[in-house]
Amino acid sequence: MSASWVPHDIRDAVIDFTQLWAKKSDIALTRFISWLGIAPSKYYNWQSRYGKVNEHNGLIPRDFWLEECEKQAIISFHNQYQLDGYRRLTFMMLDRNIVAVSPSSVSRVLSAAGLLQRWNRKTSKKGTGFVQPLKPHEHWHIDVSYVNLCGTFYYLCTLLDGYSRYIVHWELRKTMTEKDIEIIMQRAREKFPDAKPRIISDNGPQFIAKDFKAYIRLTGMSHVRTSPYYPQSNGKLERYHKTIKTECIRPKVALSLEEARTQIAEYIRYYNEERLHSAIGYIAPKDKLEGRDRQIFKERDQKLEAARAERKQKRLDMRQRLDCHQILTTAANINSLTQQDNFSISN
Repeated sequence: MSASWVPHDIRDAVIDFTQLWAKKSDIALTRFISWLGIAPSKYYNWQSRYGKVNEHNGLIPRDFWLEECEKQAIISFHNQYQLDGYRRLTFMMLDRNIVAVSPSSVSRVLSAAGLLQRWNRKTSKKGTGFVQPLKPHEHWHIDVSYVNLCGTFYYLCTLLDGYSRYIVHWELRKTMTEKDIEIIMQRAREKFPDAKPRIISDNGPQFIAKDFKAYIRLTGMSHVRTSPYYPQSNGKLERYHKTIKTECIRPKVALSLEEARTQIAEYIRYYNEERLHSAIGYIAPKDKLEGRDRQIFKERDQKLEAARAERKQKRLDMRQRLDCHQILTTAANINSLTQQDNFSISN
């Protein structure tokens, strides 16, 4: 057994043994310590804790530790939104004033409850070789994805703002020619007439057509195509298409084109205005687009600080009440003993 930690009963037995035989044999105590292979500082540390249980390395409660009701609130909220990660849950609870904690605290609570699943991930190469936009409408990503409705494939075309992840415009069509792409982009430009973004697309036939190049030139925009056979180059929009299919199109199973358009329109409203996006600090894309992100981050920090201060004050008040109770109990005991002594003297 390592000498760095031993049970308190064995530790006390060593103290008793060395002191007993040091007296009987008149051998110096330091000699016994060296024979046992224990450092003198450790031996005298054991001697100072003689008869005490090993609690010197135990956890010390902190003022800002979560309360049990807050832990239960985190677990209950996770059970309502099991498909969302712990970071998104953190800021959802913060914005709804359910509980103000940090993502690491939520992770610890869910891990302790066995509700947090972990998996190995490859090292991310996100952002390498690509200059990210610094303001809205610098980059618009455009792509076309297939949607299967009752055995018929339709085309879902989406324009996404690369800075805020806001869905600028989308359409679900039966065909997707170069003319359709121009119509979709023109409708997007009508929503933001002052925008002159760089269009980022893949090498689809609609985007390499001469008419599309002429349209880009006439509107004053620029166009960049991603590397062939490398969809990660347009990963922001590829990830969005995966999200909308996973959370909207496949679970709801639309039975007609109009029903699918209604469902997608409702989901995109939720995606733009309510859903917390992990890539932009767990805020809604519309808030990021309209520049409310810093105010939201500031309010979240203030809520966290206020919650920590409130928990600290609660524990301080509890300690003060316990101290007062102990003082009152001691005073009552002294008063009782005094009365007993006076009674004895009088008798």
